[in-house]
Amino acid sequence: MKCGMTYREFADISKSAFVEVAGDEYGIKGRPTNVSRVSLLTGISRKEVKRQRELLETQEVVHAGKTTDATRVLSGWHQDADFLDAHGMPRDLSLDGDGLDADGATFTELCARYAGDIAVTTMLKELKRVEAVAEASSGRLKAIRRYYMPTQFDPQWVTNAGSIYEDLGHNINHNLVADENHPSRFLGRATDNSIDAAAIPEFRAFVEEHGQPFLELVDDWLTQHRASSDDDGKDNNSRRVRLGLGMFLIQGEHSEDGDDK
Repeated sequence: MKCGMTYREFADISKSAFVEVAGDEYGIKGRPTNVSRVSLLTGISRKEVKRQRELLETQEVVHAGKTTDATRVLSGWHQDADFLDAHGMPRDLSLDGDGLDADGATFTELCARYAGDIAVTTMLKELKRVEAVAEASSGRLKAIRRYYMPTQFDPQWVTNAGSIYEDLGHNINHNLVADENHPSRFLGRATDNSIDAAAIPEFRAFVEEHGQPFLELVDDWLTQHRASSDDDGKDNNSRRVRLGLGMFLIQGEHSEDGDDK
């Protein structure tokens, strides 16, 4: 939600992922999973499974656009001809008419068309808060961004975060079904729920002092065990795999009732 993702977007992305994983990883005796079995495993209708498979095969998976009321307002401001200037750019709008809006192109009218049942003042306050809308020197409202995102993030950091979640998820999933033929992978934590909050800076310094050197030690080990450059990887004894270790600091937020989150 911090990124402005809606339930519909998440549901559509999840649907695609469920169909892809069920098809690739849940076949019987090594055979591809058929449409009926994918439907049974995922709870998605056979018709929708077929549609998702066609999109996946052509790598043209189209997810729903951002559909919050705030994004609809901003999109309407950028796309509805009634709110565009002669150059096709979003016009600066008065809140509810200042005598210069003979055609009725006001922010209030914009909200009437695209904001659903959200109050105009509530919408404006939120769009200003996330700096999607600003007040121009003329006193009119100016559209700054096309999409509503409650919190701005560095796109590269979001990508990196997704990679970290993926690695942790694979580890947990592997350990859930680990057996003698597939031994569990290292996964551990060191935490305590009764630490004085005043010690947080000291702990951060401790982690920085000892954590980084350990990761560098791991990095040196990995470097020493890289497959040789002249190895084509066809020999099963020298096949290439991704290997590594992840570390992260844990810090709970202390709530008013005394429980850590």
